[in-house]
Amino acid sequence: MTSFTRSRTSNSRLAPFGFTPPDRRSATEFWVVRHGESTWNTEGRYQGQADVPLSHVGILQAASLAERMTGQHFDAVYTSDLRRAAQTAEAVAERLEGPPPVQRDPGLREIDVGALSGLVIADIREQYPEYLEALKADPWATRRPGGESMEDLYARSGAAFETLRARHPGGRVLVFTHGGVVRVAVGLALGGVPANAWARLSVTNTSITRVLLGENSGTLLGFNDDAHLEDLIEATEADDVLGQAQ
Repeated sequence: MTSFTRSRTSNSRLAPFGFTPPDRRSATEFWVVRHGESTWNTEGRYQGQADVPLSHVGILQAASLAERMTGQHFDAVYTSDLRRAAQTAEAVAERLEGPPPVQRDPGLREIDVGALSGLVIADIREQYPEYLEALKADPWATRRPGGESMEDLYARSGAAFETLRARHPGGRVLVFTHGGVVRVAVGLALGGVPANAWARLSVTNTSITRVLLGENSGTLLGFNDDAHLEDLIEATEADDVLGQAQ
């Protein structure tokens, strides 16, 4: 009876508003990193799943992140199989304790922008005005022409996170991915994101977002931490969910 009472007291202290936080013993802590600046980020081009490399600045950003992460331990390291994410992952992983192998997972790819790939925002405004109107009316379910919607991305990459969570219960996992997928991780941690809030989530290159994901619950531990870039030029926020920052 005493242990049961103590347990109830502990739970009420941790969950005063009816929310039960993930159990650290079985939940997985993800450190979710957006890739360094790519050559198309520099040019303001939509990338989606085009296999674009890091720019010179992106390589420096990855090196700065690697310096910050030196000696850290993770149970596993995963990356999107797109080159800009994989390059960032390899630069960091070699400085981690181990170093652990980098495992590629196509479920962590950026949103598929279909016919918009390679275009700048001026091209899209000229060629796809109907899409932009539809996107304004429903940013969650509107698909890029020939590509995915945020709803599609959430289902695809959410399933990838669930697979990794089940594979590493109680562990700490480092994930290298893209701006859209970072937003999905935030949504998983918060139990969804309010309508139109996606555009308010600024995700800079090589920023770290930390989430704790359990089987039926999640917690946002940290968001868009790019302190390692203080001595570099400002990181871009442009990505394939929000478009080119103005």
